[in-house]
Amino acid sequence: MSAPRLKKQYLEQIVPALRQKFSYKSIMQVPKLEKISINKGIGEAVADKKLIDIGIEELTVITGQKAVPTYAKKSVSNFKLREGMPIGAKVTLRGYRMYEFLDRLVSVSLPRVRDFKGISDKSFDGRGNYTLGVKEQIIFPEISIDKVKKISGMDITFVTSAETDEECLELLKMFGMPFMNQK
Repeated sequence: MSAPRLKKQYLEQIVPALRQKFSYKSIMQVPKLEKISINKGIGEAVADKKLIDIGIEELTVITGQKAVPTYAKKSVSNFKLREGMPIGAKVTLRGYRMYEFLDRLVSVSLPRVRDFKGISDKSFDGRGNYTLGVKEQIIFPEISIDKVKKISGMDITFVTSAETDEECLELLKMFGMPFMNQK
């Protein structure tokens, strides 16, 4: 298995460009993408347990890695929710699969979003991480529209070693993330 396209691009083009822009003294200071975490909350699973299995299967197909269920930490009587009930699915990608997923997200999935004008540059957490909300799972070509019972969204979090949001923004831009035009 050869190295993913984006990993080669990171090593050959992005690292030198970031070193020059932020004048890092060491190559180890250059921020890198550490992991991509994908979470899917399935609130209706309280009533229908099969929705969790469907959510796990969809995330597994999209990422190529087995997703796991997430469980409620507290009981909330208003939502008929008990502690320990499955209420979502998650998967964390690292290494080869992380770069492959990012490549497919940027080049295939995001352009399939209706009326797409770019992603917001406001979803940084202050520590160099970025979260992107996807409203429909059908933007991923791995999902067959005929088999989808219910349209649902997910949160995709990019965890980087960047110290600041500015460094993270620049790193993700260089990976090809289509941010909206800034002022």
